[in-house]
Amino acid sequence: MQENAQTEEKMITFDDLGLKKEILQSVKDAGFTIPSPIQSAAIPFILAGRDIVGQAHTGTGKTAAFGLPALNNINPKDGVGILVITPTRELATQVSDELFKYGRNIGARTVTVYGGSSYNRQIDLIQRGASVVVATPGRLLDILKKNLLKDFAPSIVVLDEADEMLDMGFLDDINEIFSYLPSNRQTLLFSATMPKPIKLLAERILDNPEFISITQGETTNTDINQEYYVIEESERDDAIIRLMDSEDCKKAVVFCRTKSEVDRLSNVLSNAGYLANGLHGDMEQRQRETVIKGFKNNNVNVLVATDVAARGIHVNNISHVFNYHIPFDPESYVHRIGRTGRAGTKGKAITLLTPLEFKELQRIKAKVGTTMTHAFVPSKNDLRATNLKSIAANIVDQKIYDEAHQVLDMLKQDIDEETIMFKLVSMILDKQTIAGPNSIGIPADKLAAILERAANRRGSKSGRGGFRGNRSRSGSSRDRNRSGSSDRSRSERSSGGYRGNSSSSGDRNRNRARD
Repeated sequence: MQENAQTEEKMITFDDLGLKKEILQSVKDAGFTIPSPIQSAAIPFILAGRDIVGQAHTGTGKTAAFGLPALNNINPKDGVGILVITPTRELATQVSDELFKYGRNIGARTVTVYGGSSYNRQIDLIQRGASVVVATPGRLLDILKKNLLKDFAPSIVVLDEADEMLDMGFLDDINEIFSYLPSNRQTLLFSATMPKPIKLLAERILDNPEFISITQGETTNTDINQEYYVIEESERDDAIIRLMDSEDCKKAVVFCRTKSEVDRLSNVLSNAGYLANGLHGDMEQRQRETVIKGFKNNNVNVLVATDVAARGIHVNNISHVFNYHIPFDPESYVHRIGRTGRAGTKGKAITLLTPLEFKELQRIKAKVGTTMTHAFVPSKNDLRATNLKSIAANIVDQKIYDEAHQVLDMLKQDIDEETIMFKLVSMILDKQTIAGPNSIGIPADKLAAILERAANRRGSKSGRGGFRGNRSRSGSSRDRNRSGSSDRSRSERSSGGYRGNSSSSGDRNRNRARD
């Protein structure tokens, strides 16, 4: 594989990339002007028929990077020309919707295939003239093994979010799927990270691919400001609420390790006044779709979710990602924080950890090659001072109503104007309640000594390779196993129709996705 380093001597536009006028019109309809780095690097190679491996942070426009040139190169009248394989039903639906928009001017019809409805419906939708199929691995493999699709020979095959498919245990399915696909195809593989199994997969299924990396030496997006807070285990709820109160959280995702923790924390945040809802694999598909729709439509501004449940949720205006517990591995960290800082916007990722989990943080930092800043949870006094500035700004911006002078005239009969102002501001301050204790987290003067003691305890351990980090009550190995065994089985169960809403029936409940 030859690595392609993108240089921009001049500003490249979509008009410079060699796309058909119909596809360019779709680009303009979508509001795109300047291609992202992964788009300007990948599109020329795909148009030329090359296999590619594209590595870029999530949220950098990978769907358009493969979708626009792939649609450019097919004839929609020739049947299924493009097959896109995605790890989750949510991502399949989103990709299908986007490809429909990009291909509408050439008459491309898109079908989404994932678990939950009858085989007959999904097969019928494909055979009635679909030119693009977006599928999850389990259901697609079922269809291919049962030979339900005659003459299914897509000329372009895309593996989207390949590392997520590896994490969810679909690598064997992917290998088997490719045994049913034509050998004279163009294959495109996109992934945020490139673990060794994905590199080996690429060597098996791609033909002399061009390797395109838009990661600038780091696995995580440089548009994401990453912070961590060292707290006591018992302070997690107070810390997450205090940090949300102090941050300008327009829309946030809070990651938990277990389903039970999702349910509990979403209730805690709702009781604290946040529009919060939970998302995990034990929920019925209709309920999941309602939660996701509410999150996208701003009816919910805090989504509390497990890792697998949140995969494939790509919403461009998520301002914050919170790790209620530090994730188990670096790849999960990359995928979690990739929900924010998308499409060129700035985002913030906040991780809570105890001193005993500090080694896990160091391991993630070393493996991911990223920069995280240690910060301290604001005290009540800090937050109160911040609120005063916000109150002052809101008063300056407040619209003055016609009735205001009538109320003021009534008050001036008994109270002087200065006292009126003080009373009005005091009314606002009365409504500013700050939950929790004054101080949360471990102060700087104590943290160094605690970490030193933890290091000494690690050094004194013998046997199983020493200390491996505190998993906490809710993140214990027992919870982890129980969570994984029940939530894995629901990663693909639902369906829809054309325009990204058609589907396929049940991707076999594989007990694979860690959730």
